[in-house]
Amino acid sequence: MLSVLRNRTYRHLFTAQVVALIGTGLATVALSLLAYDMAGSRASAVLGTALAIKMVAYVGVAPVVGACAHRIPRRALLVATDLTRAGVALTLPFVSQVWQVYALIFLLQAASAAFTPVFQATIPEILPAERDYTHALSLSRLAYDLESLLSPALAAALLTLVSYNWLFAGTTLGFLGSATLVVSAVLPRATPVTRSGSAYAKAAFGARLFWASPRLRALLALDLAVAAAGAMVFVNTVVMVRGHFREGAGAVSLALGAYGAGSMVAALLLPRLLARVSERAVMLPAAFALPVVLVAVAATTLAPRGSWTWAGALATWAAIGAAGSAVLTPGGRLIRRCAGTADLPAAFAAQFSLSHGCWLLTYPLAGWLAAGAGLPVTATVLGVVSLAAAGVAAAVWPREMAVGGPRVGAGHTSAALSR
Repeated sequence: MLSVLRNRTYRHLFTAQVVALIGTGLATVALSLLAYDMAGSRASAVLGTALAIKMVAYVGVAPVVGACAHRIPRRALLVATDLTRAGVALTLPFVSQVWQVYALIFLLQAASAAFTPVFQATIPEILPAERDYTHALSLSRLAYDLESLLSPALAAALLTLVSYNWLFAGTTLGFLGSATLVVSAVLPRATPVTRSGSAYAKAAFGARLFWASPRLRALLALDLAVAAAGAMVFVNTVVMVRGHFREGAGAVSLALGAYGAGSMVAALLLPRLLARVSERAVMLPAAFALPVVLVAVAATTLAPRGSWTWAGALATWAAIGAAGSAVLTPGGRLIRRCAGTADLPAAFAAQFSLSHGCWLLTYPLAGWLAAGAGLPVTATVLGVVSLAAAGVAAAVWPREMAVGGPRVGAGHTSAALSR
């Protein structure tokens, strides 16, 4: 898997991603502490609103950037968004009003919504071989999982030495480091795009591409299946650990670590597995595993508290991580097959926007259900959502399209839509 790091351009971009992720992780911890200082007992409401603003920025900004990304040199666009994020992080410690936090968070996440799809669309051009691109997707998944494990620990260590405001300085350095690494990389020029139509039509092109391709429609349904299960983890871990199992604060990190460990194991195994079987043979079984695991979550939260139910809860969190990684990681391969080179930015932007739209639906659903009906009902309802989404994916993804063909001729769907 690490052989792709011999490619200098990819090595610099991957390192830029890792550095930026560490900075983002530090900002997550610092923002929580800032919200508590500003709002006290209302800190959860502030953070919840900030999370909703993040998703709105992701859903709304990414398609617009995807429509016009071909007009801007990639390096300039990536560096500009990194510098914007660095500037916002540097400003956050000096705010005094909650509305200022909201405005800066929107600006920060809008820059991330511009950066990420363009970054994702660049990688398959740098690594055109299917094997190398699969390794890059797995490395990217590992980077996200390691960040979720290591950034809180790094933040905790730094907080023993400095106040939380200095964590924002670490975030700024992370984004500046990312910008420096992007500048040092030689990026391919964006392929000219000849699409006509209004600005709205160009921005909606990626979404129309998803609707026109059975594989991409299936990918969107699979994103919803993962979002339903993932929302149970990200929204209700602290409720399950502290409220139901009555474990200490450290057990929250243990549960999230189990989720991350499951995801990392799947990411490490996927390159070898995808060399032997199709994406469909990996992604659909993993998606159908998610509702089964959520039923197990409901069972462990219904059963009397004990060491075996706590161990079972950790196992279910690891299983959700593994199944979610098996669904999400190969998604880039499907997008690359269904979109021509010139349309990759629009396709990745659409996937970024639409997938976060799924999370925008499941996050509040998981929170409201847990508060009003309890964890067993929440896990069951989210399991039903996950099962329905997986069923839709299986129905719209024809079996004869399971095996990916050669790269030659890829992008016929986007070519037809462009005419």
